[in-house]
Amino acid sequence: TQIEHLDSGVKGKTPNLVRTWCQSLQKSDVFDYTKYLGNGDMDQLIKGLSLCLFLITSTSSMAIQAATPKAIFIIVDGIPADVIEKVNTPNLDAIASVGGYTRAYTGGEIGGQTESPTISAVGYMNLITGTWANKHNVWSNKVRKPDYQYWDIFRIARAHNPQLHTALFSTWEDNRTKLIGNGLPQAGGNKLSYAFDGFENDTDRFPHDEYYRYIEKIDDLVAQEAARYITDKGPDLSWVYLEYTDTVAHGYGDSDEFTSAIQRADARVGKIWKAILQREKNFGEDWLVVITTDHGRDSETGKDHGGQSQRERTIWVTTNSRDLNTNFGERTAIVDILPSIATHMHIPINEPIKSQLDGRSFIGD
Repeated sequence: TQIEHLDSGVKGKTPNLVRTWCQSLQKSDVFDYTKYLGNGDMDQLIKGLSLCLFLITSTSSMAIQAATPKAIFIIVDGIPADVIEKVNTPNLDAIASVGGYTRAYTGGEIGGQTESPTISAVGYMNLITGTWANKHNVWSNKVRKPDYQYWDIFRIARAHNPQLHTALFSTWEDNRTKLIGNGLPQAGGNKLSYAFDGFENDTDRFPHDEYYRYIEKIDDLVAQEAARYITDKGPDLSWVYLEYTDTVAHGYGDSDEFTSAIQRADARVGKIWKAILQREKNFGEDWLVVITTDHGRDSETGKDHGGQSQRERTIWVTTNSRDLNTNFGERTAIVDILPSIATHMHIPINEPIKSQLDGRSFIGD
């Protein structure tokens, strides 16, 4: 259609000839103008070629601009790197084949100011604030007094653009109410467009059992809703939290039960990944997917965590990003995920927030 319109600017040339010019330019770096040049046609040819070049350039530019950047990070709780590397996880592998997989670390600097317990809530806060516990002040799952002056990724995103569509899908309600502090003035007010959580409190629908299988049922529900909502709404920034892998490891340690739980978690990730691929296909969006865990496990039984052993500190990151830089490797830290998401989404992190960060982006220049 746009090629047809070129004829109005090239008098005496038919739309077919103008189209031929453009198609020749698009297919080859070499253009034999003599095939299309008649007596006295040089001025018209130059004008037509100029318009063709403008069309090709502007169309490519519009295509790039149309790819809206979106991001989702998924925490699959309590899986050490040595285990995820042995278990059959076809969906995580498919995502890594697009971008990459690396071992990473949590826990800050051993013996230093940033040393942080390898505990779940601490790990989540490390990720969403890009800082260690000495700054965000979450030291246990009790989450007593978070220091909200260290902004989370949702607060940063909304400060940049209040119209961004944000979402949380979580098996643990405290991620929203305490860590993000959604709705609290000191935490930046309401930062979530949509939240799907709190089901652990619904004991009628999810009666609590001795082996915590109700947690896995909630994980199923959370992943299913995340896939549905992404398909229908395509939020700009999302967090998915799946808990059961940590729960089963506390009960069984390094075991067949743990392996099986990881494989089922991978299937849940696969549902979300499928929804993202559909969004990219149908809407031309540019999705960043980052999947990680919050801590490893002890070496003796695999039932515990919280200390600074190598296995407890060694986590992993899987991503679909094709723009990974040299920061992506075994020195990648959980605190690097926030600045990486901001880079992908073209969200500038302003001072003083930027200088407070402990992480660095593993995406881009």
